[in-house]
Amino acid sequence: MKPYFTQNNALIIKGIYVLGLLLFALTPCFGQNKNESDRLIKLYESGNYDIAQKLDLLDKIAQNNPDPDESLKYSDQLLKEAIAVDSSRYVYMGYRHQGYAHEQKGDLSKALESFFKALDISNARGEKRELGSIYTAIAAVYAGMGNKQNVKRYYSNAIKIFEDLEARINYAIAIENLGDSYLQWSEPDSALVLFNKSGPIFKALQRKDYLAYNLGNKGLAFAQKGQEIKAEENISEAIAILEELGDYRPITVYLTFMSDFYADKNDWDAAFGYSLRSLNLAKKYGLKAEMGGAYLKLSELYERTGYASAALKYYRNYIAFRDSVQNITSVQQMAEMEVSQKQIELDLANQEKRTQKIITIASATALFLIFMLAAGLFRRNLYIKRTKAIIEKEKDRSDRLLLNILPEETALELKESGVVKANKFESVTVLFTDFEAFTAHSEDANPEVLVKRLGYYFTAFDDIMEKYDLEKIKTIGDSYMCAGGLPFPIEDHAIKMVKAAFEILKFVEDAKSGESEDELSFDVRIGINTGPVVAGVVGSKKFSYDIWGDTVNVASRMETNSETGKINISENTFELIKNEFDCEYRGEFSVKNRGKMKMYFVNGLHSKNLA
Repeated sequence: MKPYFTQNNALIIKGIYVLGLLLFALTPCFGQNKNESDRLIKLYESGNYDIAQKLDLLDKIAQNNPDPDESLKYSDQLLKEAIAVDSSRYVYMGYRHQGYAHEQKGDLSKALESFFKALDISNARGEKRELGSIYTAIAAVYAGMGNKQNVKRYYSNAIKIFEDLEARINYAIAIENLGDSYLQWSEPDSALVLFNKSGPIFKALQRKDYLAYNLGNKGLAFAQKGQEIKAEENISEAIAILEELGDYRPITVYLTFMSDFYADKNDWDAAFGYSLRSLNLAKKYGLKAEMGGAYLKLSELYERTGYASAALKYYRNYIAFRDSVQNITSVQQMAEMEVSQKQIELDLANQEKRTQKIITIASATALFLIFMLAAGLFRRNLYIKRTKAIIEKEKDRSDRLLLNILPEETALELKESGVVKANKFESVTVLFTDFEAFTAHSEDANPEVLVKRLGYYFTAFDDIMEKYDLEKIKTIGDSYMCAGGLPFPIEDHAIKMVKAAFEILKFVEDAKSGESEDELSFDVRIGINTGPVVAGVVGSKKFSYDIWGDTVNVASRMETNSETGKINISENTFELIKNEFDCEYRGEFSVKNRGKMKMYFVNGLHSKNLA
């Protein structure tokens, strides 16, 4: 099945959602060829085929039909026939087509249900390429739901499979899609890293269509970063390629984006020029949805520049066009009624000339009232849109702040119920770090410089935690505390935590080598312990997610008994990682309130695991 670009309906530019601009991602989906679909349906209805051909026909009809309801109909028929003859390949294809149709209809929960059924079949068949494709489809649905964790998880699974299979085009598609998701999360640097991987592959494979969208996405990423020249260069290059290919729909979208881009710079001539170009292109090629969007964009531009009458004119065009697209029959009936009314008025005028003046005055008054009503509705609509945008912006801001304080699941529980239940976790790995001689530095250093330097280190530690799906708990002065195995229990939390600890050591060493003489220099000690903890949220105004228990106290003692540049672990942690890492037994040390405890230094991966 040929991959192609789908659309997402939101883009974060400078921290603000710009609705209506389409981001083009790559995902395997419908061919949506109406002529081909009609030809195949006609052949299917003729009945001139055997069972193998029947399944193939149903598969292609479901794939190519642009109507999601029709696609669902033939997907269901394909599933029925495939199950009857025990054809696992076509059962897989039936669920897959079914999922894409539900996704196209906007029913994301049903789409996931179908895709996961296809995933089960694919796992049973052991078909890696099928598995990678369905992972990509599942990730795209989670992107539509805003589930960041699962988007990264399933795209990463797909990327790994396609990389192992050396399926370059599928590999590049999955990377491009993941980059597009980072773009939606307003993380342009991460998005650009991925776009710079997928773009050269598209170019090497001479896929101009995919390369065009890659350039467009890079342009949007540069726009988020405020690098206006690069943004314009990439989007302009994307538009040029799409014009060469005759792919005009995305061009109108990018032109609308360029209009917003220049409007934000108060370059109104350029902003209006791009919007008018988008409108003309949409008219020329009969792109109805884009035509309506261009009318609305021009109305917004005129409203922003203070031309209320022009804004109202284009807004009327947008409303009329929208209504005509939604219900052409009703518009035709209204037109016929208007013609009849005019004829009646003409007959009455011939028969009763003395009433003409009254009719004229009444008509003028009615038109004036209609104009005033339309103007009032227009202003009200603008007010509602602005208010909604402000509310959405503040909601997103509060959600982001809450997620900076609490784990995602805990934040959701707090928002839904107002309270968070404390939970006990039977196996959690806790890590503490501490900077050597920090107190001495703090007495002599400028406070602002000291805090800024701490932020530099702790921000890097946060990134390392996110990489390994570990949870930052808090910082206490110059001490950093984190945990693995919560709020979701996982099997390898101890191994992940030790890997993260080695990255912390490396970052600290690299930072020292890159520092100038006047910058603060730190050395770090690390201690790790594993065991049961209780986790919960404390506070009613300033929330704090914390963990308690003897496991936490012992982890702190492991750090205290560690040495500069070393990772000191307890016996509990040693038992969980000893097969992966080379550990050096240190002996038994006295631990406050615990007596003698065995401790180990972790020196690195076992030689067998270095490959």
